[in-house]
Amino acid sequence: MSVASGACGAAKGLRTVILAGGKGVRLQPFTANFPKPLVPLGDIPIIEILIRRLIAFGLTDVTLTLGHLAALIKAYFHHRRELSSRLKLTFVEEDEPSGTAGSLALVTDLTKTFFVMNGDLLTDLNFDNLVWFHREERAILTIAAHRRTLKIDLGVLEIGNDHRVTGYIEKPEIQHDVSMGVYVYEPSVLRFIEPGKFLNFPDLVLKLLRAGEKVCAWPYDGLWLDIGRPDDYARAQKLFDEQPRAFLAETPEAL
Repeated sequence: MSVASGACGAAKGLRTVILAGGKGVRLQPFTANFPKPLVPLGDIPIIEILIRRLIAFGLTDVTLTLGHLAALIKAYFHHRRELSSRLKLTFVEEDEPSGTAGSLALVTDLTKTFFVMNGDLLTDLNFDNLVWFHREERAILTIAAHRRTLKIDLGVLEIGNDHRVTGYIEKPEIQHDVSMGVYVYEPSVLRFIEPGKFLNFPDLVLKLLRAGEKVCAWPYDGLWLDIGRPDDYARAQKLFDEQPRAFLAETPEAL
C-alpha cells in the first residue's frame, strides 16, 4: 500500500463520524432485527473491522450516529471493552431520520477537518493519502471515489426521433466514478446543514456546488465493497476469509 510523499501521519488525530443509523433495507431480511453495522465478516462485525483500521491510522476520536436498533450497537461496544478502551467513543442518537448529511448537525465540536464514513464498508484505503490530497487541493469536501463497471445484460437500441434504429450495442459496459462513502470535511461545510432538517449527502454536495464551493473527488482503485449490497457482502465474506490480516493489522505499515 503506497503512501503519497509527505502524507504519512496526515490523518492521525482527526475526528471521525461513522454513519451507523441506517435500516439496511438492501440486506433484508438479515437486517430486520439486526443493525447493518453489526453484520459479521467471519465472526467480527463490519463496524469493528472498520474501527480497527481507523485505530491503525491514529483515528481514535470516533462518534457513531445511530438510529435503527441503536441499543444493540451501543451494547456491543459496551461488551467489547478491549476495543472501546482504545477509543474516545461517543454516540449520537437520532429521534427521527435526518439523512446521511443532516445527522452531522447533531454532532458537537466539529471545529477542525474531520472524517465522515458509512459504517457498512470494507476497504483497504489509505486514510493518510486521502487527507493529504484533501489538504493539497484546499477543498471544502473531498469524496473518495471508486470506478465501477455496470454491465447491461441486454441488447441496447439506439433509436432516432423517427423511430428508426440507428445502432445496436450488445450487452454494453458503462463505467462510473461512484462515492465510496468515505469523506473528508472542513467544518465550514456545516453552515450548509440546517439542524432539524432532513438532508442526504448528494443534496449537500449539490448545495455546495451551487454556492461555488470546491468539492473534490479522490480516485481510488484499491479494495472497496459496500456491505449493504448483497453481492458485495458475499464477496467481502470470501475476501475476509482469505486474508483477514489485511483488514485487521494494527499499523498502517502492516496493512
